[in-house]
Formats: sequence, structure tokens, C-alpha cells
Amino acid sequence: MYRSREWIFERIRRDKRLDPTVSGRELAQRYRVSRNTVAKALVCPVPAKRKKPPPRKSVLEPVKGFIDAMLRSDLEAPSKQRHTVDRIRERLAAEHDFELAAYSTVRDYVRKRRPELVLEAKEGRRHLEGTVPQTKLPGQEAEVDFADVWLELAGQRRKCVLFTLRLSYSGKAVHRVFATASQEAFFEGHVEAFEVLGGVPSVHIRYDNLKPAVKQVLFGRSRTESARWAAFRSWYGFSAFYCTPGEQGAHEKGGVEHEGGRYRRKHLVPPPEVDSLTELNERLAAIDAAEDARHIHGRPTSIGFDFEQERGLLRPLPADSYDCGIDLTPVVHRNGRVTVRQCYYSVPAKFIGMKVRVKLRANELWIYDGRHVVACHPRLTRRYTYHDILDHYLEILLVKPGAFAGASALAQARAEGGFTKTHEAFWAAAKRKAGDREGTRMLIEVLLLHRQLPAHAVIAGMTTVLKVGSVSTDLVAIEARKAIEDSEESVLDLGNEENPGVRLDDEASSPGEAVKASEGATVISLHARRLPPDTRTSLPDMTKYDRLLAPVKNTQATRRKGTSA
Repeated sequence: MYRSREWIFERIRRDKRLDPTVSGRELAQRYRVSRNTVAKALVCPVPAKRKKPPPRKSVLEPVKGFIDAMLRSDLEAPSKQRHTVDRIRERLAAEHDFELAAYSTVRDYVRKRRPELVLEAKEGRRHLEGTVPQTKLPGQEAEVDFADVWLELAGQRRKCVLFTLRLSYSGKAVHRVFATASQEAFFEGHVEAFEVLGGVPSVHIRYDNLKPAVKQVLFGRSRTESARWAAFRSWYGFSAFYCTPGEQGAHEKGGVEHEGGRYRRKHLVPPPEVDSLTELNERLAAIDAAEDARHIHGRPTSIGFDFEQERGLLRPLPADSYDCGIDLTPVVHRNGRVTVRQCYYSVPAKFIGMKVRVKLRANELWIYDGRHVVACHPRLTRRYTYHDILDHYLEILLVKPGAFAGASALAQARAEGGFTKTHEAFWAAAKRKAGDREGTRMLIEVLLLHRQLPAHAVIAGMTTVLKVGSVSTDLVAIEARKAIEDSEESVLDLGNEENPGVRLDDEASSPGEAVKASEGATVISLHARRLPPDTRTSLPDMTKYDRLLAPVKNTQATRRKGTSA
């Protein structure tokens, strides 16, 4: 049976962890690898990546559905009148004009597929067997599961998933909501749970046969794991226990099965209204901390009390966290988008035609130019959907202002609230004054100010300019900077009212020396703020200075008389 290098590395490290005296030669013989491979596994938990050839499609792909239909009809047919391999090939040729597959190809597929269909047919007629109560020891086991939840996310009803990791002894659980039950969400849920708990269960964690972890279910407890999952387990040093598929194995991790439903009914009804999943997960973290005072039915002590007993028995975390995201390098299309998992995300227009690095995470997607983040999007879950940012297209729209009104990025900015009524009013006023084309360009120039100035300041600048009946972009910039200065002054004035010990200092050594401590009082440099208001009772006497200007006035008058003569 094929075993991935990640699986071998994890097994070698597990055996060495359980028996520190085992030699490298013995581990090499046990797993039929070289001692160099054993040494590499003990040094680094993840093997070096190597390029894999692309998978080949089966020639039977177009007709697998027809073959499955024949095999399903055999389930109710007499035992001596069922399809043979030759009969299947004959029917494919006669009914579907398919003669591309060899006898051995059809035979191998039927040999593998027929038992699977038999198990599927029996699935609905089986019943649950009796269960045996279990006693869990502290710090040894945990359980993980996903549950579906509905949210009001940014004003839209969305179906997401609730990740739950629950310690079997104390019942301490960590909950996080993700957009999808992807492998990235699976990993990030583990990482956040381990950080909250402060360690990793020392024996194993129980799972059903989740797609992010299991590629193929074999006989008994054997599973073919995905390579990244084996690497993740090797990194944190824990083992996985896989439950029996279907309802037969539901009771094997009944704690987390019950916890997901209880938590959803208690804390997610009615569906919470949030602007982002980050906001929701912050709420869930606070709820998890508060639930330490809860008592599980039949236990005299609280969850938090029992967790303190097993906190010290958990395996310590590694020094570095695992990178749960996937690195991709798509090419930016002419429409300023990249394609990631059949979804489309906008990129600044200057990167059109170039390759960019994409970090795909559980709830978000980051786009890099080298080491600098140039775009950040929420992760999309439905195929062929898109997320555009209006700022990414402004350089193109300056040249093609006629495309602005129908841009999908504009529609999305309106829906998300980034393109406000003030923008709409400024655009309408600019078009009335300068025409559609030039008026739209003036709006785009104002939108470019958002890259340098806060949004509230730009909106305040537009509001002030519209009040005086102007649409000058230069005036918008000036008024926006004034709005920033006014907000800073109001903050400083508020600080003076709340802190009487604050005094002004006009002898600051440099503009950066805005705040310093002197004689127990806070000192604010005049270089870091505007001058205070003039509180003098009378103006200074300027008579002496007027006398100095008198000879200059007489000289200028004599020159004018000479010129007229």
C-alpha cells in the first residue's frame, strides 16, 4: 500500500517520541526507508516538497455513471443474471458507442465499484448497536467536528460552518466559525484551539472521516490521509482516531456531536448579525471564556475547574505556528482579476499580465507583490462569484471614464457602503458642471484621495465643497486636510479638559518631540499641534514701527511725482 512521505515522517517521529531509545537503523528497517530519510524526519517534521506529475484522467470518466447504473440494477437481479465485464463492454459499445476502454480497465473499475455500491445499498437498512460508557483521563483525548450554521453576514443570509474542538475529560470547548469546511479552515480551527488551550492532547483526537483529513476510507480503522494533514499532525505531534463511517460511528465522538448542537441552539439563535466573521469569532471567544463556569450534567465541578486539572497534562505547543494557508501564483487577467478555486478577485490594475502570490486562508485571501500585501479579500464560497475593489480600477477608469457607471466594482462598493451618498451627490454635481466625461474624471480624482487621506476626511471635504457650490478636486483635498487638523485639535482640546496637568511647551527640541514628561506634568510641543487661541486683553503698541515705515512712504511718493512729470 502506498504511503506518503508525510505519513512516514509522522510515524517515524511518533515512534521516536514514544520510544526515545529506538535506533535510526531500526526505524529505517521498520518503514523500509534509508537512514538518511529517518535523520531528515527527526530533524524536520515536514519533508521537503517535490514536484508531482499531474494526475491522469480515467478513460472511463464519460461512462462511469452508466456502469454504476448497470451495477445497481444487479443488486436486485437474480444472482445468475448479473452483468459480467464482457456484457458491460458490449452494452457500452451498442448503447453509448463507447469502445475506448480495454477489458482490464473495465474489470478493475467493476471490481472496486461493486462492493461500494453494495455497502451503499445496505446503509439505510442498518440499525445502531448498543453503546458502552467510557471514562476519559485528563489531557489525553479530544474530539473535533463541523456543524452548519446560518448567519446574517454583512446584511446577507449566509450558510457557514462551526468548528468545535472539545476536550473529552473536562468538556472545555473552543468554537470558531468559518466560511467553508475547507482544509484551511480545518487547520486554522486546530491552531486557534491549541493556542487557547495552551497545549495538544497527549494521546489522540477523534474525527469522523472528514474530507480535509481523509482521502480514502479503507477497511477497519485504516485510512489514506491527505499529505498536508499528515504534515500538520507531525508538526504538532498528535495522533488521529477515525470513527466508523456513517451513523455507526456517531457515538464514538458523542461529546462533540452534542456540543455542536447545544452551542448552536444556545448562542446562535436567532442567527447573529455581524459585519465580518472576525467580529463573530471575537464574540465566540468571549462566550467560550464565560462557559468555564458552566456545569456539565451530572458533574459537581465546573468546566473551568476540571480544565485546570488537565491543562498541565497537555503536550506543549511547538515554538513556531503552522502556516495553514496555501500559496498560489495565478496570473492577473486583462480584467484585473485573478482566478482562485473558480472564484474571481480583483487586483490593482498595474499588475495586469503579471504573476502574483496569493495566500488562501480559511476566511480571507491575501494578494502579495513580493512581501507587500496589495489586496485583501474575503474568501468566496460559491463558484464563479467575484469580489472587486473599486480602488483597483481607478487608473483604468481615468482613461475610460465611460466605463465607470456600469463597473461591477462600483455596484459592489455601493452594496458594501464604501460609495456613499456624498460620493453620489458630488458625481451628479460634477457632471452637471463639466459634463458626463469630465465630471466622472473629477469624481475619480477624488476617489484617488482615499489612498492618502482617511475616508471620513475626504467625505467631509466633499460635503464642504458642495455646500459652497463648487466641485473642485483641489478644494476637496484642502478641506479634507482641514478636517483632519480639526479632528486632531478637538482630540487635543479634549485631552486638556480631561487632564489639567497637561501644559504647552514652545521649546521642544524637534518636531518629533511632541510629548515628554517634565516635573510630573505632561508637556505637548507646539510643533505637534496648532497654536493656542490668543487670550490677550489689549493689542501691542505698533507706533514705533509706523515711524520706521514713514521714510519709505515719502520716498515712494517722490518717485511717483517724478515719473508723472
